[in-house]
Amino acid sequence: MDPRTGALEALKTDPDTVSIRRSLEVYYGDPAREAAMDAFYARFVRPGDLVFDIGAHVGDRVGSFRRLGARVVAVEPQPTCTRALRAIYHDDAEVTVVEAVCAAEAGSLSFNVNSANPTISTASPHFIRAADGAAGWEGERWDVRIDVASLTLDELIAAHGVPAFVKIDVEGYEDEVLAGLGRPVPALSFEFTTIERAVAQRCLRRLTGLGFPAFNLALGDAMALASPDWMAAPRMAAYLRALPHEANSGDVYAVSRALRRLG
Repeated sequence: MDPRTGALEALKTDPDTVSIRRSLEVYYGDPAREAAMDAFYARFVRPGDLVFDIGAHVGDRVGSFRRLGARVVAVEPQPTCTRALRAIYHDDAEVTVVEAVCAAEAGSLSFNVNSANPTISTASPHFIRAADGAAGWEGERWDVRIDVASLTLDELIAAHGVPAFVKIDVEGYEDEVLAGLGRPVPALSFEFTTIERAVAQRCLRRLTGLGFPAFNLALGDAMALASPDWMAAPRMAAYLRALPHEANSGDVYAVSRALRRLG
């Protein structure tokens, strides 16, 4: 039996974590999905590596990185989610949970929680305005605001070491996260949405300035790269601009040097 099963089942029935029950059901318990995720991330993550999961939510990516043998620092601002992360990985000394937002500066900020759909909670007021009235985003409401601590990627690196891979999924706040990174890392990913394409363009400019030469992407939750070739930032920028609105979201991958198994 998966050692996480007991914790997951307890969380699903706990009234304090009922808001994330759907996430727990969707993101855990699908062996085929987990196998595809592991095969995909094996391009970037090797045993003994350090990985930062920024916007960890309920930690399905944390699980993948651990199965690949990496140490993981999981950063998540929502108390309900960090409670779940600590319950699921409580006996794993290689997982560190940090309750905070990654941002351009350290301090504190207001965080907007979507109680009905916590997976799209965000620190970005611009993201909320972009979603208002957008096709596919009907009915979404960010109805709770909480104060959360903020820290930078550079601070995480100072505290935990240089990661081999950084996964960033923070609902329209990706550019602010990258503003807090002052050096390249071997590889990273950031989420993009078609309602906030300007955020992705700012991310590309930031990464180009840091020296990242090659980019690719995965659409939606697909565990596959959309292009057979890694591309320079201008081509990636054009690719993102040309995507139809219905593409909705995906992740851009960036590498700072040649890595094996990138295909």
